[in-house]
Amino acid sequence: MMKENKQKVLRRFRMIGIAEGISFLVLLGIAMPLKYFFNTPEAVKICGWIHGALFITFLWFAFEVMGDLKKGFGWFVKAFAAAIIPLGTFFFDRQLKKEESTLPH
Repeated sequence: MMKENKQKVLRRFRMIGIAEGISFLVLLGIAMPLKYFFNTPEAVKICGWIHGALFITFLWFAFEVMGDLKKGFGWFVKAFAAAIIPLGTFFFDRQLKKEESTLPH
């Protein structure tokens, strides 16, 4: 089996990061207010589960990118920080997009 090119690996990681960031915003901006203002805890249950799965997937792929692109542990710490700070993955994505454009196709 051929190894995927670095640009494809990074692009997939970026997509997961965007999805994780959106799920975090939905959890904080929609599900949490529904729970606390309208007594609808189901929203947090559903959104929380989805966000949790995307968060774990994001970290899993961060390890893959770290290995494939020869990133240091400091890079992984940045990725982790981006995932736990609201809007963090969107700012991190800007850096990744610049890096992706420099990689060979």
